[in-house]
Amino acid sequence: MTPHRTWQVGLSIAGACIVGYFLYHTIEGERGWVAQMRLQNEIFDARENLLRLKRERHALERRVQRMKPEQLDPDLLDEQARKTLGYSKPNEIVILTPAPPDDSDPGN
Repeated sequence: MTPHRTWQVGLSIAGACIVGYFLYHTIEGERGWVAQMRLQNEIFDARENLLRLKRERHALERRVQRMKPEQLDPDLLDEQARKTLGYSKPNEIVILTPAPPDDSDPGN
């Protein structure tokens, strides 16, 4: 091979390596296509979580609103009082479940 032809082959190989390098990092790099897809999935999951938390917050806000003195819901008051004090109505059946073991108790 002539020196000129060797030089052309070398430049072609170097060019192919440079193109391959940039192509690889376009797909697999820190900000490449795969990373963008991963970020899109994280964004989707975060938006779903945000929507779920907003719904939960809205439900809690409605419940708190019903507990305010000027808008007190008698059913909610009854539910909370019976839950807190452990009362039940005469026609209700109460099912007691054992308390979970306390791991912080040194006597066990």
